[in-house]
Parts: sequence; structure tokens; C-alpha cells
Amino acid sequence: MGLIAEDRREAILIWTLDREARLNALPDLTDGDEVAAACERVNADPSIRCVVLTGAGRAFSAGGDLTAMRDRRDLFEGSGAAIRERYRRVVHRIVRSLYGLEVPLIAAVNGPAMGLGCDIAGLADIRIASDRASFGVPFLKLGIIPGDGGSWLLPRNLGYARAAEMLFTARSIDAATAAEWGLVNRVVAHDSLMDEALTTAAQVAAQPPQALRMAKTLLRQGRDTTFDQMLEMSAAMQALAHLTEDHQEGVAAVLEKRPGDFTGN
Repeated sequence: MGLIAEDRREAILIWTLDREARLNALPDLTDGDEVAAACERVNADPSIRCVVLTGAGRAFSAGGDLTAMRDRRDLFEGSGAAIRERYRRVVHRIVRSLYGLEVPLIAAVNGPAMGLGCDIAGLADIRIASDRASFGVPFLKLGIIPGDGGSWLLPRNLGYARAAEMLFTARSIDAATAAEWGLVNRVVAHDSLMDEALTTAAQVAAQPPQALRMAKTLLRQGRDTTFDQMLEMSAAMQALAHLTEDHQEGVAAVLEKRPGDFTGN
């Protein structure tokens, strides 16, 4: 069974993790290829300006399949070398592909987001949580560590001390705590979650698409580059942006006190 169900709303693409009966557990062995292909399609399609990611049913994603861990099958079968290689080719392909998505990604976290599910939500640029959501990285409780890069991601989203508390205690946090700690942008009533996410996505999608993708690149690169490197990247991208028709439209729209009509040119 595939992982992602897609729904297109003009310039917005909705991805739903679609394994409701399994609380959207992942990854199956084909999930790396599926997520990579989905991200590549978005990156190659200039008409898509924003992606919203949510989960089917009552969970965002329960993370790894515990029965597969217990039975040493699928991702967890064989020698240590074999398991390592599957992490690299399946789990890492998922997180690398989502991290490399060129358009803004909004996570609409509708329920529990655990383990890999929590870290996938953390890869989003904007995270909106239902008041029924919860977050946890219970790897140590299972005698394992974050094999999905979460030990790099969590401190960047939460700061070191709060990331350490989540990881070392294996405790979950509720949506209100996630908002207080900065893991999510805001918490909304469960029934209004997708409306809120789509409203935000529409605001994102209203921006000039070339500049939008460049702005996301700069934000992501800014986590790990020096200030001087960022200035050089910014100058190069700014020069390209100044030559677009959308730049001329944006200036005209502000001067004429009207919304901009951006075409991606």
C-alpha cells in the first residue's frame, strides 16, 4: 500500500499519510522511493507553490512499525550492515527528500507524531497542530537512537536543552507544550486544522514563486553557512530576482495599493 494520497488545490498540493489502520506507520521498504518521487515532481513543477502534509485518521504518524521491529522483518531484517543500508536507502531518502523540497512545506499535525513521524513533522517549514496532537521521540525507550537524523533536527527546532529533555526522557509532549517550546507555530481546534493550514498555504502560494523558492533555500542554508557565505548567496539570488517580471509586478502592486498577480515569470 502506498504512503501518500495527493489532492491538488490550484497552486497548493495536499499530501496525506494514508495508512489509517496502522496509524500511518512508516517506513515500508518502498516509502523512500515514493517520497523521493513525490518531492521530485513538486520540485520540477513551477505551478506548485506550497505543500500541506497531514495524516489520515486520528494520527499524524506513529513512526516505526513495532511489530516489524519485534519480528526483525522488513527494514529491520538481517545483519547490522543490512539494517544500516536500509536506513540509508529508505529512511534517509525520505528525510533528505523532504528537507530538499523546494517549496514551503506546512505540516498540519492532526494527532500523535511519534519517532520518525515527529521528525518528519519537524522537517516542515511551518507546523500547525490540532489540539489533539502530541509529539514524542521515544527511541531510547525502545533501546535505539534516532536513526533518521532527529538528533540534528530537534536541537535546531527546539534548542539543545529541550531537545535533550524530549530525547533523554522519552516523554511525549502535548500540543500546548509544543507551541510553548517552539516546535509548532500554533495550536488550533481539531476541526479547524485543515482550514487553518490551507489558509496559511494560500497566503504562501500568493507570493511570487521564483522568489519564494529562493527565500526557502536561503532560510535552510542559513542554518549552516557563515554570514559571509549567506551574503554572497543572497546577492546572487537577489540579482536573479530583480530581473523577473514578478518583481516588476510586485513593485507596481505596492505602488498602486493592490494585491500582486504573480505568474512565475
